[in-house]
This record gives sequence, structure tokens and C-alpha cells, in this order.
Amino acid sequence: MCAPIALRDLCNGSEVPMVQSDNRYSSDPQEWDLIIVGAGVAGCALAHTQGKDGRRVLIVERNLSQPDRIVGELLQPGGYLKLEELGLENCVTGIDSQKVFGYCMFKNGQEAVVRYSSNEFSSNRFPCEWAGRSFHHGRFVQRLRQAAAAHESVTVRQGVAKALMNEEGRALEDGQQVKGIIYKTADGVERKAWAALTIVCDGMHSSLRTKLSTPQIRSPSIFVGVRLTGCTLPYPNFGHVVLAHPSPILFYPISSTEVRCLVDIPGSQPPKDLKAYLANTVAPQLPRQLEGAFLRGLDSGATRCMTNKLMPAAPRHQPGALLLGDAFNMRHPLTGGGMTVALGDVALLSELLHSLPDFRDPEKTRKATYAFYRRRKHLSGTINTLANALYQVFCDRGTPTHESLRQACFDYLKRGGSCSDGPIAMLGGLAPNPWMLIYHFFCVAWFGVTRLVMEQLRFPQRWAKEAPCLLAWAFMIIFPILWTEGIFSLLLDCFTCPPPAPVMRRNPRLHQIAVSQDPVIPRNQRPRAQPAALVTVD
Repeated sequence: MCAPIALRDLCNGSEVPMVQSDNRYSSDPQEWDLIIVGAGVAGCALAHTQGKDGRRVLIVERNLSQPDRIVGELLQPGGYLKLEELGLENCVTGIDSQKVFGYCMFKNGQEAVVRYSSNEFSSNRFPCEWAGRSFHHGRFVQRLRQAAAAHESVTVRQGVAKALMNEEGRALEDGQQVKGIIYKTADGVERKAWAALTIVCDGMHSSLRTKLSTPQIRSPSIFVGVRLTGCTLPYPNFGHVVLAHPSPILFYPISSTEVRCLVDIPGSQPPKDLKAYLANTVAPQLPRQLEGAFLRGLDSGATRCMTNKLMPAAPRHQPGALLLGDAFNMRHPLTGGGMTVALGDVALLSELLHSLPDFRDPEKTRKATYAFYRRRKHLSGTINTLANALYQVFCDRGTPTHESLRQACFDYLKRGGSCSDGPIAMLGGLAPNPWMLIYHFFCVAWFGVTRLVMEQLRFPQRWAKEAPCLLAWAFMIIFPILWTEGIFSLLLDCFTCPPPAPVMRRNPRLHQIAVSQDPVIPRNQRPRAQPAALVTVD
């Protein structure tokens, strides 16, 4: 355990104090209950839940200094609810995080504002204002690391995981059970750590995922991140999406004084003269209120690039180990759903592991991990499909048919009511339902067809040709994505797996958790869990 560090408000760009590596190797147990490779969002959240259960957990992280990323800065409302469910909502305090209430879309001078749905998830009895959170990613991760390290039974250690380990203490080979990891610590010594269960969540560049899955990684585009200071968004506390050419541009607050702009550029490489491209091609397409701040951000040199990756989940069901986070599953970051999926996975896995006295029975552990892989599909499949489909719809393909679908999507969401409540609830992780996603996707396509017919009513030979093409285009977008996600497990498991728990919010008067005061009770002394005080939102 690392001693809790007092926090101060971080409104001036200062870093969150780093969790120090615990290098007391002599106190390590002969076998850990759980080894977690990677101290990111998923790894720290899981360590926190297992630490509350009194399990001996070792976290091995390559670099414990504050991460500096241009994604992972927007947590959707569904992800924030998972954070509350895990008892980690304090991790977004003290880091100058901002509430995000929805999105505003811009296209050819038009605007469409959509709020996170309240009609379907609140009532007069339980009024509720749904909001996501945006922040500096590194500050949020450091708070999560502090929450994990605050538990007596959790050890956070800086080191590089070299290989998964088999029963003989050697590098894992196919068909063998995982019994721990081989890792190298900061002093250059290669060490072995044994555990009944190993969780690999070492991020998008994972070096261990090939032993636990069959990854198929694609890179459709890159993000160019620009940090804007002194910028006032047209709609404060809203994310902004500009449907530009050739692909969308995002704006959202990351502190009380800063706004992040993400420019999507299709392909695997940025233009040779990136600054000229951003100034001459991107800036003129921005709303007038944002163009000046964007150009000032370019002049300040506050730009960075990151490759966007898509990777459907393809686990091997390896005994003794499983994957979490970006090491396991990635979708296009356009909708900011990555952390919501990761926290949802942690909440589900923690629920399944909680009933096990330990992880030494491989059959019981295998059943729990297999159930995890199936039941996660509700949330992850919906968010993954929506993110990848929206990205394809919002990109400008240069064809009239695709532009009709793009405009239809914009106008459909602009109508509000049931046209926007369902899609924005799915995007926010509040209502994961793949059938609802398919329904709304083809409603958009049909909306485009009917408008096409009405506009060209006097030219039946024209719309009779273009309308089927629009429906076919919509099918060609959504079906390959569903197939990649596993169409049968995604859609049919909606009937065979337990449905997601109802949306709940803890009563703030009864639910007060301080990271530095979270008690650790040994598992063999733990009383039977009592139900937490919850408020159910109809």
C-alpha cells in the first residue's frame, strides 16, 4: 500500500501527485490473489474493487508518472454512473473536471442541440439531470491510482511486464495455464510474480494481448489534438461536433480554462504540412466563434497526433487470465465510449468475482470469466457499433447518396424528442440496446428516403433509383460492423443473458466515500454484504 496523498484543487494546470512505486519485494506473498498488468482506468478501478474485498493485488505499471493523452478525456453519463457504482466518483473531484450535458452539431451553418436523455430515465418523483464529465486524462488516472493504492492489500509497482508465465515459471506457450507474469523492475532485475488470476489491461499498445486473444486491429484515421485556452464554446458544458470535410471535428472542455479540439484525418498518416492543412482546410469550416481560438492554438504549437484503432473483442478463454480495457477491445473514439465500456466491464467482472472465495479453483474462475465475456456484450457491443457506424456516417465520402444519409442523420437528431432521446441515451451508455440501435439507424435511412421522395416527387425515375441506393448504403455501413462485433452473440444474447441492471444513483446523503478513508477488511473477516442505499430512477 502507498500512503494516501492529500489533494488540492488543480485549476492551474498542476499535476496530481504521483503514487510511489512499492518496492518492498521481501513482503510480497508467495502467490497473489490477483495480478493486474497496467494501471490505467480499467486496471485501477478493478484493483480498487478487489482491494475492498480484501484480496492481495499486485499492479504492475510501466510508468507511474502522469499520463499525457489527447483522448480518454470525456466520460459519458453511463460511465460516470459506473464510477459511482464502484465507489470512485471522488476521482473526478479536485481535477477541475467539467460537466457535459449533451452535444451540439454543426453542418453547413445549421445547428442541432441534443441533451442526454432525461425523458426515459427520470420522473417527477426522481428528477435527474444526466451529465458526463470531461477532464485532463492524466489527472483522472492519477486519482484512480491513488484510490487503488489506498487499500492495504493493494501493491502498486513500477515495472515492465515481459511475458505471461506458466506453471513452470517460464514464458507462456499456447495451451498452458497462466500462473502469473515475468516482469522487470526499475532496478533492472527480472522478477516473477505468481497469481491465481492475471488481468491484462496494458492499453492499446499491449504486448501481451496475442496470448489471450486473436486481435484484428485496423487504423481508419488519426486524431490531431489542439489545446485551446481562453476559448468560450458556443454552448458551454456541451460537446461540439462539426460535420466537416472530410471527417468530423470535436470540441469539448477539459478544464475551466481549456478546450480540447480533435480533428479527425482519414488514413494512417497526417498531411506533410500539417499546420497548413489545419489552418487552410480545417479552420474555415469551423463556427466563427471557434475559428480564432483554433488558429491561436495552432500558433502556440499545442498540437499532438494519435492513431485511432479499431479492434473487436476476440478472446481465447485462456485459463488463469483475461483481458480488459483497450488491450481487449477498441472502437473509434469519436463518441468517447472507451472509458464507459472499461468501467462497465470492471463493474460486471467485480460482480462475478465477488462470489468466489478465491481464484484457485480453475473451473469456477473459468465459469465466471466466460460469463463476463458474454454478459458484457449488451454495453460494449452497443457502444462499439454506434461509435464505428456514426464515424462512417459523419465522414464525407464525396457521393450524393452518402451525403443524403449524412444530412438525414443530422436532421433526424435535430428533430429532438424520441428521434434524439434514444440515440443519445445509447451514446451516453444509459440505455445499451443493440436492437434499439438498429431500429434508429434504419429510421435515419428511411427518414432520408422519405425526404428524398418528397423533394423529387415530380421525378419518380430519379428517386426510384436513389432511394434503394440510400437504404443499401445504410445496410453496407451497419451490417459489417455488427458482423465484426459478433452479430449472433450481440443480438441473440439479449434474450439469453441477464439484462443490464436498472439505472441507479446512490443517495448522496448516505453515500460518502473518501479515498483516504476507505477501510480494508480481510476477506475472511468480512461480514455479509448489506444492500447499499440506492435511489432507483424510473
